[in-house]
Amino acid sequence: MSPSPDFARSFGRAAEEYERGRSGYPEEALDFAGVPADAVVLDLAAGTGKLTRQLVRRHARVIAVEPTDRMRAILERVVPEAEALAGVAEAIPLPDDSVDAVYVGEAFHWFGEAAVDEVARVLRPGGSLVILFNRSDGEVEPALPRAFDEALEAGSLKKPDDQTIGSGAWQRAFPGPFGPFTTASFSHRVERDRDGLIDLLASQSVVAALPDVRRERLVETLRSLAPEGSYVSPLRLDVYVARLGYDR
Repeated sequence: MSPSPDFARSFGRAAEEYERGRSGYPEEALDFAGVPADAVVLDLAAGTGKLTRQLVRRHARVIAVEPTDRMRAILERVVPEAEALAGVAEAIPLPDDSVDAVYVGEAFHWFGEAAVDEVARVLRPGGSLVILFNRSDGEVEPALPRAFDEALEAGSLKKPDDQTIGSGAWQRAFPGPFGPFTTASFSHRVERDRDGLIDLLASQSVVAALPDVRRERLVETLRSLAPEGSYVSPLRLDVYVARLGYDR
């Protein structure tokens, strides 16, 4: 029996595709988080720095923690202003009470429940946890051929429900030491060319975790089925902000 795919660790296999294909975040969503400009902030599971590059323009000091070497190497190259560290959410390589806010973009559903207490450990009392999820908010425009959708569906892996954002399983460990979430959603649209669209799909865990030959074959099939041109993806960014209580 083949081992189960490690979806959470698969992104390093598609780090360059992730950097080319993934979107950033609407600035008004970061305004909503309400973290002051003079704050010391942590971007946890920072990937290639999609969120980090926005944070360094907004905050006095930004630390980026990323477990995957290939992702972190890109982050260090494209966001040299941030302090990049190797580490995981369940063992953050920072002292107690060392940051004013922890941001997590597109990653909290991969964390173990111990991550909530670990985030609380590094936050100063009253500090903010800001969780962001970009989600599809409609079909890609123009529509892709039916054969494209069928090939993607047939070739992709299936994630366990508790590893999906929509299951809500990532919220089980809350509130813990945190107050209730304040939430908001922001619509935005991202335009990509065909290569950017293929890179986006190749960077998703259900494709990135495929064995090498299957992954390469699927990506080339998708590329051959997608007409050249520009594609617009309607997205909804969901933001969750919680404050750390004084009793931990």
